Amino acid sequence: MPVTARLSKHFYDRFGDQIANELVEWFNQVDATYRSDLREINELNFARFEARVGQQFAELETRIARRFAEAEALNVRRFAEAEASNARQFAELRVDLERGLKEQTRYLLLAVTAQMAAIMGLYFR
Repeated sequence: MPVTARLSKHFYDRFGDQIANELVEWFNQVDATYRSDLREINELNFARFEARVGQQFAELETRIARRFAEAEALNVRRFAEAEASNARQFAELRVDLERGLKEQTRYLLLAVTAQMAAIMGLYFR
């Protein structure tokens, strides 16, 4: 929306309609040129801004993806360590249970043998 320059009546009277109209037309052309240049500069600046924002979003997305990958690798390692620890603890528990069962069996056989000896002693008495 160009702004039409207006000059005073005294200016028109002093220099004439033709010169005053040419001057008004020149002012309007300069205004249109400046507006056009300003629009182009703003479009270029916006394009640069948009490219920079796009680049920053891409960098952010890359950093987030890298951090998620690191977190996933850390979790996989922790789960593997926990699984190995659990397997080791279960193996130790199995060994302890087998040892305890072996001792219980030995004492049970000893107790049964003692009872049998006592019963046989009473029977043959």
